[in-house]
Amino acid sequence: MKLKKLIQGLEFTDIKGSKEIDITGICSDSRRVSIGNLFIAKRGSDSDGHHFIPQAIDSGAIAVVTEHYNPFLGRIIQLIHPRPHDLEALLADRFYNHPSGDLYVLGVTGTNGKTTTTYLVKHLFDAMQRPCGLIGTVETIVGDKRSFSSLTTHDAVQNHKWLREMVNEGSLAVALEVSSHGLMQNRVDQIDFDAALLTNLTPDHLDYHATMPKYAAAKQKLFERLHFSSKKKRCAIANIDDPWAQQMLDGCPTPRLFFGFSDKADVRAEQIDFSASGTRFIVRTCDQSCPFSTTLIGRFNVYNVLGAICVGLHAGFSLPDIAQVLVSFQTVPGRLERVVNDRSIHVFVDYAHTADALDNVLTTLREIARGKIITVFGAGGNRDPGRRQGLAQAAQKGSDISIITSDNPRQEDPQEIARQTLLGFSDPKNVHVELDRKKAIEWAISMARPQDIVLIAGKGHERVQIFASHSVPFDDRLAARVALAKGS
Repeated sequence: MKLKKLIQGLEFTDIKGSKEIDITGICSDSRRVSIGNLFIAKRGSDSDGHHFIPQAIDSGAIAVVTEHYNPFLGRIIQLIHPRPHDLEALLADRFYNHPSGDLYVLGVTGTNGKTTTTYLVKHLFDAMQRPCGLIGTVETIVGDKRSFSSLTTHDAVQNHKWLREMVNEGSLAVALEVSSHGLMQNRVDQIDFDAALLTNLTPDHLDYHATMPKYAAAKQKLFERLHFSSKKKRCAIANIDDPWAQQMLDGCPTPRLFFGFSDKADVRAEQIDFSASGTRFIVRTCDQSCPFSTTLIGRFNVYNVLGAICVGLHAGFSLPDIAQVLVSFQTVPGRLERVVNDRSIHVFVDYAHTADALDNVLTTLREIARGKIITVFGAGGNRDPGRRQGLAQAAQKGSDISIITSDNPRQEDPQEIARQTLLGFSDPKNVHVELDRKKAIEWAISMARPQDIVLIAGKGHERVQIFASHSVPFDDRLAARVALAKGS
């Protein structure tokens, strides 16, 4: 695309160089720059893109959007703008020819349940012959290609690039996880959403947002984006049983669909039957009801299924068809994922890393438990310290035995994190500390007997453990399989 077409109508303080050049791509990450790219030197919370302009040029960038003119950049075209960050999504949307306009776009936000809900929606749309891409915490799926994710919500350029690739691969829909960080940092700007969905809201990321009202305000931005979408048939979907739901949708004039167990829900679950093999329930709307069955277990997963049902209804699928499709959905990586074994021990790996998430998972497991529940968990470093004692309280409430271990300590001392976590136990009688996560998992499995449940919480799908100076390969599922094999 010609640079002059890409920036047409945009106001710059100055432009140094020709606008007649051809731009081959856009990047705000100097590590991804290719020959002929436009590099956007934006300031972030941890780094300043201006420091990476030389690296971008070395990799082939021929133009940069920058705050200040640098006379030493030679023949590089410089587009001077006071806030390069503000242009990132707009330029990406233009370069990739507004890809979200060619897709049914769902954005899912909330503290817990985003990943499972997006996977359910993808499964549903794929089965209904409307191929669906996915961008989220675990992975990005474009057609038949899958790539592991490093973030829940990626930068604006990468998002628009993936959306265009999805369209080119024949996708008709996409389900995106949308984090509070992503919303605050404009990573989903210029994306036209058909539907936005709130799963729930509980304390999380307060090291970044400081207070729950500020956290909620960040999440609310998704529904504000929905308001400005150009899509004709938009819908705001929310869990009506969550106390923040009504506030989140304040000022959002689009049609609404509420789901939950409450009589006020437009789509509600009744007659719920939980078991170790799955969950059965009746879904009732204003004019029909239908039996549902899922291999997913637990009350919180009923909410996730209800959210996906609402999306399906908004997309025009019938309730019986949705029920027929969702019964075949199996699992989500690292979300109450079973580690199959021949020792009759129920081993689950789950991403639960907040007090509310851990409490939900343990409440679910307690409903189906026939033996002891042994929980292995830790708290992440460089995150809200307030969540540590909350995790301990949830573990104490739902477990017979708790083992505190390291999660991703990052730049903090693992021993100090464990000490702070231990303070959350009012009775430390059945609490152990083993900072080596591999040994902690081995210990938990070694003390388990047939019909006992071992929950390994906090990291879920993650494949590395992050320390101050390095990261090491680590997968809870693999560690559990190795430990199970030792005792067989």
